[in-house]
Amino acid sequence: MKDFPFLSVLVAAPLVGAIVVALLPKSKAALAKQVALVWSLAVLGLTIVMWTAFKADGDRFQFRESYVWIKAWDARITFEADGIALVMLALIAFLVPLVILASWHDAERSSRSVPTYFALLLTLETTMLGVFAAADIFLFYVFFEVMLVPMYFLIGSYGAGQRQYAAVKFFLYSLVGGLFMLAAVVGLWVLGGHTFDWHELQKADFSTGAERWLFLGFFLAFAIKAPFFPFHTWLPDAGSAAPAGAAALLVGVLDKVGTFGILRYCLPLFPNASKYFAPLGLALALIGIVYGALLAIGQNDLKRLVAYTSIAHFGFIGIGIFAFTTQAGSGSVLYMVNHGLATGLLFLVVGMFVSRRGSAMVGDFGGAGKLVPVLAGVFFIAGMASLALPGTSPFVSEFLVLLGVFTVNKTVAVIATLGIILAAAYVLWMIQRTTQGELNPALTKLESMRKDLSLRETVVVAPLVVLILVLGVYPKPVLDVINPAVSATLEDIGKKDPAPTAVEREAAK
Repeated sequence: MKDFPFLSVLVAAPLVGAIVVALLPKSKAALAKQVALVWSLAVLGLTIVMWTAFKADGDRFQFRESYVWIKAWDARITFEADGIALVMLALIAFLVPLVILASWHDAERSSRSVPTYFALLLTLETTMLGVFAAADIFLFYVFFEVMLVPMYFLIGSYGAGQRQYAAVKFFLYSLVGGLFMLAAVVGLWVLGGHTFDWHELQKADFSTGAERWLFLGFFLAFAIKAPFFPFHTWLPDAGSAAPAGAAALLVGVLDKVGTFGILRYCLPLFPNASKYFAPLGLALALIGIVYGALLAIGQNDLKRLVAYTSIAHFGFIGIGIFAFTTQAGSGSVLYMVNHGLATGLLFLVVGMFVSRRGSAMVGDFGGAGKLVPVLAGVFFIAGMASLALPGTSPFVSEFLVLLGVFTVNKTVAVIATLGIILAAAYVLWMIQRTTQGELNPALTKLESMRKDLSLRETVVVAPLVVLILVLGVYPKPVLDVINPAVSATLEDIGKKDPAPTAVEREAAK
């Protein structure tokens, strides 16, 4: 078990499945779905085994594998995982089977190839797993860029509305960010001793100017991917145009590459620059919390509304990262997981409403809970999780972030709490106008609006609801994995938690 190549098998397995599914003829649509689902479940099973084999109190990085790739550049195919990477790998493996099951009829509605759709989902899974498992900077960059391709086709070919515009905008924004990163990667190789290995580059000694420019190259790419204000404008278009399942992965996982990249690359490789630019990071994240929430309040499109809420949530993750405390940092990583669960559930449930109504406009609903009470109940739970109601998993992470930020910057923490109030406004408004109140007569004329959750849809939402509630009251298993990695990251940049105020006062006496 110790010597088993978990990460390389984990990354390669969905790609093999994608090839198998893609080779199936169009007439074998049902078989393509079944193969994709079984394959993703096998990946989930492997991830569970890997989770149990991970020693939270052991070495920071585990499951290391390294193979020669491009010898002239000293680029290697190197995989390893710390607690931060592990929880994101688990999130991906958990979400993809649910997304595949939720997307059972999405490709058929678009009149395009069903096997290709599910092959794209499995290909996307490979690239997502690869980007979080990579320990070679060049390998990370390759996965970072290749990840755009399957999502581009999922949005552009299988989406709705202005899908081609949204796909191109998503691709161009991410590509521009990738170009900044590419310049920084080249500079890192030249100045860092002609190596792409993360551990070797951490030992490199850069001049102040070089370190700051390299930091900015990576940070801009990650800020666009996250997205932080003002690089956020691609997300509402992509989120509203993408199929519900692809949107759940886009906002639930792909965006986390940005915040993960800041934690894994910006902070440890450029510690002095990270501290220098921390006020900028805090400012952008803080603006995003308030601005994203205000924009969400003004939306009449359900999918765009959910996308804008994510901009606000990423602001909380951002202030937690740049607060440089273990509480805030652990809260940020936990928020990355919990946001993926809560927003993934919200997007999937919104997709179920949209497929029944044939519209994503809030004004086209009204009183829908009278026709589909169980679906409306799940929608309510997803909404409560999105506003971080106590008892749901996002509350724990949001509380840790605010608590950790408050110890070092009370002003930022106080302003950030405004986002909680605004979140209550946009979530309650969304639920009230969609499922509550007087029944819209137009809904009674649609036979599809009289169908509550099917067995397949129940299997999709039930695990998400259970995990959101369980982690809301008992987050310890995940935090035990996250905490050591966050503490080690703060040690990399020479930051320690501030002493409690009472201790400081006692010392002064």
